[in-house]
Amino acid sequence: MRLRHRLLAEMLGTALLLAIVIGSGIMAERLAGGNVALALLANTLATVFGLYVLIEVFGPISGAHFNPAVSLAMAWRGELDKRVLPPYIAAQLLGAMLGAWLAHAMFELPVLQFSTKLREGPAQWLAEGVATAGLLLVILRAPAARVSSLVAAYIGAAYWFTASTSFANPAAAFGRMFSDSFAGIAPSSVPGFMAAQLLGAAAGLLLHRWLGEVEARA
Repeated sequence: MRLRHRLLAEMLGTALLLAIVIGSGIMAERLAGGNVALALLANTLATVFGLYVLIEVFGPISGAHFNPAVSLAMAWRGELDKRVLPPYIAAQLLGAMLGAWLAHAMFELPVLQFSTKLREGPAQWLAEGVATAGLLLVILRAPAARVSSLVAAYIGAAYWFTASTSFANPAAAFGRMFSDSFAGIAPSSVPGFMAAQLLGAAAGLLLHRWLGEVEARA
């Protein structure tokens, strides 16, 4: 697969993922009548279904990372050419921003905006570290034929068992700062989330190593 195809897949996949997360959050908040739990549930279900489809569609092209932490982990393991890593991350970040703008356009909101939703503190950072470590473990240890379903299911669960609602993705944090909506995060909160996610990815890699390589993932 040519590099331009892979980069396009990463950009499109990340854009659609952010459009799903942000768009479903906007719709959920409008329809939930102030019930935050119901809005989060609707946001979760849309993300689970959408993520599963995106991994199935784009996985054969680019690996369907949609996530700089995942791309960094794969480059560290030698499963992604390190020369491809910078353009992969650039495509993911660009896609995340475009996905936020697409969601706004679909709901007739100002396209250019920044979130005012603060997500800060040790508990939030710990939650992001745990969420990202768990995501890496699922990706690295799931049977190949079930990665898409298990990753989607894990993210859906992590929406609820983490205090941060499980971004687990530096590109998602970057994209969501461009949306002052249900799923947004204030720009000042993004560096803490990104740092926690990268540390969580490193922890996931270490835990995977301690558990031993999976012999067969078919």
